[in-house]
Amino acid sequence: MMNVTFNKQDSLVILAIKATLKIRNSNFYSVAVTSLSSQVQYMNTVVGSYMTTNVSLIPPRSEQLVDFLVQAEMGGPFSYVYFFCTLPDIQVHNIVIFMRTSVKISYIGHMTQSSLETHHYVDCGTNFSAV
Repeated sequence: MMNVTFNKQDSLVILAIKATLKIRNSNFYSVAVTSLSSQVQYMNTVVGSYMTTNVSLIPPRSEQLVDFLVQAEMGGPFSYVYFFCTLPDIQVHNIVIFMRTSVKISYIGHMTQSSLETHHYVDCGTNFSAV
């Protein structure tokens, strides 16, 4: 789920990205999700990030949904995004963001890291509020 907020005074577009990650433990022992980090990029520039530790303990042979919220701000050198998103002459205002999410998992004295990279098309002209 994504919410878009416009800050007219600063020509800023703020994305509130609510993401859910399904973590499956197919082992016969519990695993601990020790950290979760996510980074949002626009045009190869980091515009938002999120990091948390001690996320959860997943019992053997089960799965768990982990929700997190990343806030991304596009202004300054990307202030043109504000003008694009608020242009009334265009019906669909799609921008593409890139998200990289990593989890670190600990089990029986070992640590592993898994990453997920996704692209999202965001229609910044809908589902918005103005500040």
